[in-house]
Amino acid sequence: MRGLFALLAGALFGAVLTVSGMTDTAKVQGWLDLFGNWDPTLAFVLGGAILPMLLAWRIAARLEKAVLGTAIPTPSEPVIDRRLIAGSALFGTGWAIVGLCPGPAMAVLGYGGGDALLFFGAMAAGMLGNRLLALPAKAATP
Repeated sequence: MRGLFALLAGALFGAVLTVSGMTDTAKVQGWLDLFGNWDPTLAFVLGGAILPMLLAWRIAARLEKAVLGTAIPTPSEPVIDRRLIAGSALFGTGWAIVGLCPGPAMAVLGYGGGDALLFFGAMAAGMLGNRLLALPAKAATP
């Protein structure tokens, strides 16, 4: 049952990314081009994602178990350190250059051709390289 829900959620997510324009690299790059030919339409996508999640988080906070009976993990304390800042800068730079981030990159694998496959391979190699080479994060000191 869990696999079926994962398949349905992934298919819905991919469809929403496609319909909303998040898989259109030119549209994403236009959204990120604040000082050039800025395209504000993805702000509606962002708002359309944030509002339902605010409601979902409020509901989840009152539940002891998820719909499928598994435990709901408690959020960890946010830690802002060099690794987070460096990773965010790398993510943002890659997103701006290519116009894809991990979710849309997976969605375009079905129709994106060789460029999408090349980007996905490079992204996966970077994720694997980070796991293999990264030092463990230091605990935050109060």
